[in-house]
Amino acid sequence: MSTITVKDGTEIYYKDWGTGQPIFFHHGWPLTADDWDAQMYFFLEQGYRVIAHDRRGHGRSTQTYTGNEMDTYAADVAELTAFLDLKNAIHIGHSTGGGEAIRYVAKYGKDRVAKVVLISAVTPYMIVDENNPNGVPLAVFDDIRFNTANNRQQFYHDITFPFYGYNREGANIKKGIQDNWWRQGMMGGIKAHYDCIKAFSETNFTEDLKSVDVPVLVLHGEDDQIVPYATTALKAAELLKNGKLITYPGLCHGIPTTDADTVNLDILDFIKS
Repeated sequence: MSTITVKDGTEIYYKDWGTGQPIFFHHGWPLTADDWDAQMYFFLEQGYRVIAHDRRGHGRSTQTYTGNEMDTYAADVAELTAFLDLKNAIHIGHSTGGGEAIRYVAKYGKDRVAKVVLISAVTPYMIVDENNPNGVPLAVFDDIRFNTANNRQQFYHDITFPFYGYNREGANIKKGIQDNWWRQGMMGGIKAHYDCIKAFSETNFTEDLKSVDVPVLVLHGEDDQIVPYATTALKAAELLKNGKLITYPGLCHGIPTTDADTVNLDILDFIKS
């Protein structure tokens, strides 16, 4: 099992497969590198080097009780990418991982990053306030916090229904996908997962988006019940210097899994463009 020990002693687990131009994947809350199976296999077959890590507190990495916020997440990625000497890399982030990816690129990515892809990402920020009147109320995240702290085993099953659009009429529910989400979630630490809710809901990535010069592709399902696209994707695309936006009518939050064929081809086109 491949790990790196970062400066505060946390062990970060990672996968590193293949050769060629590197693609680094940043997973969502409260998941792991395994959530990128469909992308890692596809891009490995296309001749790319694919890397994914378990964020601190998640999966096979140390179940941290400190450092569970975006600046430390990005610093962990910076240590890992420097250790692996990744250059001319494409960074792809889903949901919370989109915030982590853009924070890393903005703070550490100079001379290392070629392009960025944000999928169902929490950028620029989710919480409602005077500057974001259509954002998500704090009460929604307080409910996620309560259920994570008090009802995690059941909550990590129940949340898969809106996550994958399985609560929509006519949905093709796949229990294996739900079980895999639950498995990944329960591998992580409860304290780290609890803290990460604040990180993904309240961190403001506006200046990060504005500062990134490399091309950025923004992909988002228009029926995303977890991260509403009008609050995030549309605004993120406006803030980027060199952004491209693709939205998918009727698609859910977990599109890297439910619609991998579509997402993978759009990413491949972007990388090759």
